Amino acid sequence: MARRTGGTGRAAVVLRAVVLGMLLGWTVPAPAAVAAPDVPSYAFADDVREARAAAGAADAVRLEPGATYRSTLDGGSKAYYRLELDDASTAYVAVTAIPRPGSTPAVGDGITVSVQDADSRSCSFESATIGAARSPQPVTAWGAREIRSGKGLCQEAGTYYVVVERSDTGTGETADDPWELELAPVTEPPLAATDDTGTPRAWDSATPAPPSGEPVARPGGAGFSAATAVGQGVWRGEVVPGETVFYRVPVDWGQQLYAEADLAGGGTTSSASETGAGGGSGYTVDALELTLYNPVRAKVVARGTGYGGTQKSAALDPVPPVRYANRYAPTDPQNSLRFAGSYYLVVHLSTQVAEQFGDGPYEVTLRVRLGGTPEAGPGYLGRPVPRGVFGTDTGSGPSGGSTGAGDDPVMRAVAAAGFGTGSALLLFLGGWTLIARRRASAQIRVSAQNPTA
Repeated sequence: MARRTGGTGRAAVVLRAVVLGMLLGWTVPAPAAVAAPDVPSYAFADDVREARAAAGAADAVRLEPGATYRSTLDGGSKAYYRLELDDASTAYVAVTAIPRPGSTPAVGDGITVSVQDADSRSCSFESATIGAARSPQPVTAWGAREIRSGKGLCQEAGTYYVVVERSDTGTGETADDPWELELAPVTEPPLAATDDTGTPRAWDSATPAPPSGEPVARPGGAGFSAATAVGQGVWRGEVVPGETVFYRVPVDWGQQLYAEADLAGGGTTSSASETGAGGGSGYTVDALELTLYNPVRAKVVARGTGYGGTQKSAALDPVPPVRYANRYAPTDPQNSLRFAGSYYLVVHLSTQVAEQFGDGPYEVTLRVRLGGTPEAGPGYLGRPVPRGVFGTDTGSGPSGGSTGAGDDPVMRAVAAAGFGTGSALLLFLGGWTLIARRRASAQIRVSAQNPTA
């Protein structure tokens, strides 16, 4: 299985144990004694900042749009963070909570996120829970302060608060555990022309045939910031029970995203009969879950499927094309498809699969199709923060919906390596030529000074 960001491979764990045992004289068990694969931990952004969770508004740490923050939320507690906003930009804050790996949370365990003004009036409120599988996985909820003409609350410039609360039921093993948090604030500028909003349009809700063909190996990333870039096509990776992998798909204005995840039957390495777990039979509810998030990490739609040891598929319901006016739709998923940019496909395999069918890893095939024709986006008055988050400043095409090598970290690395090698070769040849010329000049000077030489 390919090594993923934020995770530690079984081989690395065994190697470290062997070396440590040799140094200290311990009796080290054979590699076969390692009974279960490691579940890669969540990968926070490389430039993540620490933000202390405050118990009240008075001590709330300020969050800067465009930065990513790491924090901790204890069981049964509430945390406050602060935003300083103008009276023109819409602000979004996504909060991802990461339960302790290996724990068994309750169905209703999760978080609630709200944005409040200085008078404790709510601008938005959303919850996210673990779900029926009771598998510890990252859960994401978002808050927003939206600027809209005619709206009375939360329209003024000033101080606002992001309030995150654990929604523990008290019946799961994680009720008293601290959960790590990742917070990602974003701002969206107003439009240059206020009449450029329109109304949500009718759209084709038919489901097209998924892409076919040979899958391309593409392991998923271990977090939103580490999400693997993919475009239209068929992509294959491996997951172990309890693991969550992230992919990002650039979606332009006017485009429509379709996706499904196929879980192959049986693990690709150890089986339940080999590990003594479950005998390789039974049924796991909500074994595989596929979730779509928009560029500010707001949940759009999700689909789960059970697993009985044979291949299963989870296909997302069709969603509307991406348009600015979708924000005026009364409900999701249309309401969330309000801007172009990188949409996230998140795949989770329940820990319960290991108990019934073995540790895996299991092959998952992701099928992605993009419909519709890219359109010109709205005329923003200014830039979003961070720059390019809504696809207006990156890649090629009307708003940067490129899915070529420029979006592929592997291809970028290859290109960089090629550039570095070529540059080194040119420098070597240039230096060699310069040395040769200097030697020739020196020989000419010596000959002139010593004609008989």
